[in-house]
Formats: sequence, C-alpha cells, structure tokens
Amino acid sequence: MRRLMSLFAATLAAMPLTLQAADNVYPSRPVRMIVPYPPGGGSDITGRAIGAKLGEYLGQTFVIDNRPGATGLIGTLLAARAPADGYTILLADAPHTINSLVYSKQQYDAIKDFTPLNLVATSPQALLAHPKFSANTFKELLAIPRAQTEKLAMGSSGLASGPHLVYEWLRLKTGLNLNHVPYKGGGPSLADAAAGQIPLVMNAVPAALPHVRAGRLKVLAITSAQRHPLLPGSPTFVESGVKDFLSFQWYGMLGPAGLPKNVTAALNSSINKALGSTDVKERFTSMTFDITTGSPEDFSKLLVSEDLRWKDVLRQVKVQLD
Repeated sequence: MRRLMSLFAATLAAMPLTLQAADNVYPSRPVRMIVPYPPGGGSDITGRAIGAKLGEYLGQTFVIDNRPGATGLIGTLLAARAPADGYTILLADAPHTINSLVYSKQQYDAIKDFTPLNLVATSPQALLAHPKFSANTFKELLAIPRAQTEKLAMGSSGLASGPHLVYEWLRLKTGLNLNHVPYKGGGPSLADAAAGQIPLVMNAVPAALPHVRAGRLKVLAITSAQRHPLLPGSPTFVESGVKDFLSFQWYGMLGPAGLPKNVTAALNSSINKALGSTDVKERFTSMTFDITTGSPEDFSKLLVSEDLRWKDVLRQVKVQLD
C-alpha cells in the first residue's frame, strides 16, 4: 500500500509538468486568422493561400474569419484585443497604418498594439487613364494647364484609402490638383474609369491589370522603384521626375502585442516556407503580387516607415473619418 501511495503521489507531481509541456507545443488547437475584408478580395485570397500552407506545416487548421467593415478597422480591432497566445492572427494590408491615423478618435496603435510576423507580398499602385484621355504619361498630364487638371475627376477606392493617400502625397510633391472622387471600393472606381465615366483613377496594379490588358485603361505611371515586369512599357513616377515617390499595396501577418517569441518564430518560419512553395508562388504571380520573405524585424521596419510616411502626409492634408 505504501509503495502504491508513493507511485500515485509521483504521478500527481508529474502531471503539471506534462500539461505545461503540452501547452508549450504550438499550435495545439485550431488558429483563427482574421481577414478584415469580405471573401473573394485580394486579402481574402492571400490569407486563404497562406492559411492552407500553415495548417499543412504546423499540423492544425487555420480558420479564416472574415470580419469586413470600415476599411479593415473592425477586424483589426478584434485582432488587437485578442489574447496574445498565437491562436488569433491578422492578415493586414496597407490601410493598417492609415486607419490608426485618420479616425477622429484613435482606435488602435498600428505599431504598439501588434506583433509583426511577416510581410507576405507587395504590389505597386498606378495612376491610370481611360484610353481616350489626351495624356499618355504622367509627364504629359503635368504639362496640362492647372486650370484644366483641377476639373479632371480622379477616382479612388474611398476616402482615406491607400490610393487616396498616394494621390495626396503625389499632390504635395508635384502640385498636381485633381478632382478627387472617393468610391466605395476599388472595383467601382476602375469600372467607371474603364467606361469613360471618369478620366483618371488611382489603384493597385493587381486590380487594374485586367483592364489594362483588355485595353480599357492605360497606365500613366506606377509607384515602384523599377518598371513592373508585367507592365514594361509603363514608366515609374521616379522616371517621370517625382523624386523618391515609392509606394505599394502590401499584405502582412500580425499577432496581438506581446506574442511569445516561440510562437512568433514558428509562424514566421512557416510563413516564409509557404511563400517559397511552388503553388503559392504560382498563385501570387498570377495575381501580380511580388512575394516578400523576411523576419519579423524586417516587417516591423516597414510598419514604422509606413506610419511615419502617412503621419507626415496627414500633417499637411486634412483627411479625417468619424
């Protein structure tokens, strides 16, 4: 009996260690990946492609949770307030840093409230025109008298959206004033430009490329450092004389602030592995996304630079949401 009691006591003493070891295995249950946009868009497609690979590599299901609304704000807030245990992560994009700056009451801090995991992909923005528009390049647009350009309607995907702020930054650097028309999404603005309802539109290359290939829109300039391989005939803004005018739509993975280092490392390693897989490469290339691998520190530097850039622009331009 004494031996049996000693064995029982030893078993009880070992149980907490066993449970603790199990808790240290990440992930030990399904992971929720919040996509703060509706199904079917670029963020959703990106998140599902990466999530499927993470599930394969880490042995747990990554459940896509679409939480659209307020240009990504609703889903982003949900992720920021989730427990920092690695079981809720966020597929963020360029409005992540913008949203934290443009609301009259700051909803979250784009840097302090999140743990960077990995930048996933980027794509340049483009200023496009209807094929019948008189200017064929950005230089030719700048040559049009100011009294005329101020009347030219330029569509964007919404007030305080990425394309809108890219335009505002361009205006500050060049003095080009256009009649900004904010739409409820990039798709409608591109459709109206392609139909000739408006002469100009600013949007990301992936969304615009089908219209360009079909001859419904032409590119005046793009925001990348070099010409895009899918648009070799389209000059960059830098080529057009706008010094250091570099910007892009980006997608990246974030966790809540305070994510454990082992969880951050496991997710970063698996995301990089996913981005190197043949099927993800092919899918992203077909979407005209430029894959970006790296460390959490690399992504953190990008977030800081984006935050500083838009803070500087918004100090000079009055753009505010309720």
